[in-house]
Amino acid sequence: MAHRVLPYKKPSSDAIRPDEWTMVVDGAEMSLPDHLPHWDYQTNLALRRVVHIDLERALAESTLAPGTELVLAAVWTSTGSKLRGTLSRVVVPANGEVELRADLVGADLGGVLMLDTALVLARRRHGADRPVAPRRGGSVLWSDRTQIRLQGDAPQFPIAIVDFERTNYPGDAAWHLEIGTDLDVATMGSLLLLVNEKKTLIAEALQRAGSPRLQDKMALSMLYADVARTMVDHALRIGEFDDDANYLDETLGATLQELFGRLFPGRSITDVRLAAQESPNLFASQLQAAVKIFEGIE
Repeated sequence: MAHRVLPYKKPSSDAIRPDEWTMVVDGAEMSLPDHLPHWDYQTNLALRRVVHIDLERALAESTLAPGTELVLAAVWTSTGSKLRGTLSRVVVPANGEVELRADLVGADLGGVLMLDTALVLARRRHGADRPVAPRRGGSVLWSDRTQIRLQGDAPQFPIAIVDFERTNYPGDAAWHLEIGTDLDVATMGSLLLLVNEKKTLIAEALQRAGSPRLQDKMALSMLYADVARTMVDHALRIGEFDDDANYLDETLGATLQELFGRLFPGRSITDVRLAAQESPNLFASQLQAAVKIFEGIE
């Protein structure tokens, strides 16, 4: 793949020394992993990163005049929600050390979260810089990207923790999945997982999903297995749901097809539907095996 050649000079890569991104979980700072297997929309992300810049060297190697103002900027992009925003934008101080901090709301995220950091020219330059010096404000002198996958085992749709006594659902139920029947509607608008706040075991497990204890992992595994079972049962009752139907990305139909492909690889939806009709009890066990309940919990 060809690299884009910029029409101006940039500093060498070792003039910028970025530390890795970290996240804060339950008050403890940890390295940002490449995926969060128990992430859900209730889990916000507190992020931090320090970047060390040899400012004098970066300016000299870019043929910029001493004292030219540079900015370190970071932006986030979520493939699941299609949202993006600015994490932080900081003028590089004389000592060259910049700390980036951000708090991202879980409801805005999903899929793969991309964190892009860039060292840019603060404003348009006029004057006696060399012809090969960057001049436009926002000219990128250095950049990098970090990615974290948030699509773990958690159900990737909104979750609300509520008091079931104030709803039409049974007060002793631990959770309820609301799911629509229009397969062409966006998944995010078709699914809602309601969790009973009185069932503290599961409610607290969801709140600690970013850093779960053993009992939290067990509770979450039961929750996710039951959600998958409910979605499969629901899909099989919709007659027009089959392998030949074409749904747009991120619609309920596409989400259900993806779920079937993951749980029943190599099997058609028609075959799965027949198995569920002919032997419901055996199919229930097959589905339990497919969702891998309690797998990997130690």
